Amino acid sequence: MTRHALSPAETSNLEPRTSNPACPHFSPCGGCQLQHLAYPAQLAAKAARLRTLLAATGLQLPELQLHASPPLAYRNRIRLTLAEVSGQLRAGYLSSAPPETSNLEPRTLNLAFLPIAQCPIAAPILWRATEALLAELNQRAGPWLKRAPFTLDQLELFTTANQSHLQISLFVRTSAKTLPAKLTAAFNALCEALRAHIPQLAGAGIYLLPTRSARSRRAEQPRPGPTWGSPGLTYSIPSLEPRTSNLEPQSYWVPRTAFFQINRFLLPELVSLVSPDPVAANRAGQSAWDLYAGVGLFSRALAPHFTRVTAVEIAEPAFTALAQTKLPNLHAVKATTLDFLRTAVLQRDRPDRIVLDPPRTGAGPEVCALLARIAAPTLIYVSCSPETLPSDLHTLAASGYRVAQLHLLDLFPQTTHIETVAILTR
Repeated sequence: MTRHALSPAETSNLEPRTSNPACPHFSPCGGCQLQHLAYPAQLAAKAARLRTLLAATGLQLPELQLHASPPLAYRNRIRLTLAEVSGQLRAGYLSSAPPETSNLEPRTLNLAFLPIAQCPIAAPILWRATEALLAELNQRAGPWLKRAPFTLDQLELFTTANQSHLQISLFVRTSAKTLPAKLTAAFNALCEALRAHIPQLAGAGIYLLPTRSARSRRAEQPRPGPTWGSPGLTYSIPSLEPRTSNLEPQSYWVPRTAFFQINRFLLPELVSLVSPDPVAANRAGQSAWDLYAGVGLFSRALAPHFTRVTAVEIAEPAFTALAQTKLPNLHAVKATTLDFLRTAVLQRDRPDRIVLDPPRTGAGPEVCALLARIAAPTLIYVSCSPETLPSDLHTLAASGYRVAQLHLLDLFPQTTHIETVAILTR
């Protein structure tokens, strides 16, 4: 994991060196759009794209700092589609296929199931567990495939950074409100058999989806079904701060299916960016806010530096995990960030530091306007969308903020996704 900066001149001089894709499914899968480029060329291309998008704001920006990642085996979580192929259950991805008929609209694409034999960007245990689970399900086809009152639809696997613990979630489509009681015994037997092959398996669960839905799969709200073992796992992240390097790593309780950042190698660098510099003048304060907090990835990093940390989250099961965090100075609030900020403005609250990690849609004009009124001395914007970040930065800059640091963390090597951390001060 290296940290370095490239100037625009350096980026323009880089040749887009090609490499042999590590995955045999590279072209038809479409998930790793940049795997044909050598990793340095991937990083340079992302930096150039981010600079171009931010240049449109007209803001004076600092030098972009790049945080590289090991380019393969970095994902701690994958979500696969399940389907029967020639009588056998297979796992794969939905890839975009050309329209089958000429009378379709030009932008219409068909999502075709692509069975895969490997996924090189995933932590090795995730694919090993997938193969073992498929073998068990195909061997026990009776209750799971042939006579099942449901259709196996998706499989999600999540592991700790060191691959010592694993969680599995099976998503099924069914018209039933609940699954037969006898399936619980079958599920327990399945998990026990799987653990004989994958001893790292700590817990598993089945989640129910409607048979048909007009919503995207990301927006569907699954209902819990039978469970086995632990409902989550403890994820540890070591500290990069020299003065705390001898302390225990930060530990997070992550319930099964709760959101958590996926790059197991770069998480220490990401967390360190939101923490006050131990040698800086503003390294601590009375109050900090963590907006869109999830299970508290940044809240725990802020807690040692501030008297009170307020973490705001609306989604379950992340909020429950956040509320159960055993930190005396952490206050969890179940609310949307927008509602929380509307109340905070009326109460004239003003923390020393705000960290926000909004979804791909960005924070948006109203949230940024409220943040501008609150005017915290330091504002750290963690963005997963370079398309929505520029307008939000422009709004915040118009209120008096300046971008003091700008970081590109390559949380998603081989893909076009860009994660940015902008540190703003006033």
